[in-house]
Amino acid sequence: MVTPNSDTPYSFAGVDLRAEPFVVSVPAVEKSRYYSVQLIDWNTFNFGYIGSRATGNDAGDYLVAGPDWDGRTPAGIKKVFHATTQFAITLFRTQLLGPDDMPNVVKVQDGYKLQPLSAYLKQPAPPAAPAVDWPVINKELVKKNFFEYLDFVLQFAPAGPEEKAIRATLARIGVGPGKTLNFKDLSLEHKAEILVGMLEGEKKVDAKVATVGKKINGWNIGAAFGDRKYYHGDWLLRAAAAKAGIYGNDGVEATYPMTRWLPNGEELDGSKHNYTLTFPAGGLPPVNAFWSVTMYDGKSQLLIENPINRYLINSPMLPGMKKNADGSLTLYIQKDSPGANKESNWLPAPNGPIYMVMRLYWPKTTPPSILPPGSGTWQPPGIVQVK
Repeated sequence: MVTPNSDTPYSFAGVDLRAEPFVVSVPAVEKSRYYSVQLIDWNTFNFGYIGSRATGNDAGDYLVAGPDWDGRTPAGIKKVFHATTQFAITLFRTQLLGPDDMPNVVKVQDGYKLQPLSAYLKQPAPPAAPAVDWPVINKELVKKNFFEYLDFVLQFAPAGPEEKAIRATLARIGVGPGKTLNFKDLSLEHKAEILVGMLEGEKKVDAKVATVGKKINGWNIGAAFGDRKYYHGDWLLRAAAAKAGIYGNDGVEATYPMTRWLPNGEELDGSKHNYTLTFPAGGLPPVNAFWSVTMYDGKSQLLIENPINRYLINSPMLPGMKKNADGSLTLYIQKDSPGANKESNWLPAPNGPIYMVMRLYWPKTTPPSILPPGSGTWQPPGIVQVK
């Protein structure tokens, strides 16, 4: 996964909703610890949330159902969430307050539980859904016969009202559940046209990634993740969101300013320059939970190996950091140590292109706020080149 998150250790489970719904049970979590359960279906729609912002930190049981389920909500279930596909993902994030806090995170994670509805009700299970003959999922499949995989996944994703027309168009050329288009059997001319189309499509996705949101002080700020209503048939935005940081949160759950640039548009490069990021006094990111700034390699969007094993700076680290005389907070962004007296504020950078992501968990909705993303009253400060 690109742009991995190191603030909130993950718990992750896929659920098969064909035979019956699943029940997600969460324990009581201390009020000082943020957690969330993000419900994502195969359309990469965020179709629901459980957790600190959405439902609070009390214990509770929640039902996750497939697109065709219309049963009665059992007693004890606080809320029902409907996926738009027959398979879904439950993504648990549990805030890590520091390196010594991991045992406490594990205790919270041990309290998470998923079970079929029949097990929750202590009733006999319904007939099992047919076994799935999963295709090999790797990069070679995309090269050899992408449509085989597309046909496979579409059978578990009923067409929404906004995609019936495109599904019908695809079916005309043999693409869809039970269809038989085989790339290797096409003429050279048709193969070439499809490959050109794929390359052009990828260019459009990359261009959309670069333009999602609004550029403010060199940071890209926007909302690219949501449910079916949010995307409203904008598949290009959905693809760009998946490529930029698949399984990202809705803006109200977490907003992600991202940057590769100085405010003047010059690209950040740790092999050439040192940088700083300074939050003015009283100007730290306005959040109900916590904020962080994570460093990534600009080429791979993966974390950076460094001598102090520090991949981010976040608000729980503030007590150990040094503020300036005027109350502002400066982060030192460079590949080499800024010196022992500044190392508490050092965010190690790669020896090359830099990509940084700011995560604002449960952003405040009243001014100063980053919401709505790109139009809020709070703006992240620009990065400054110092060497």
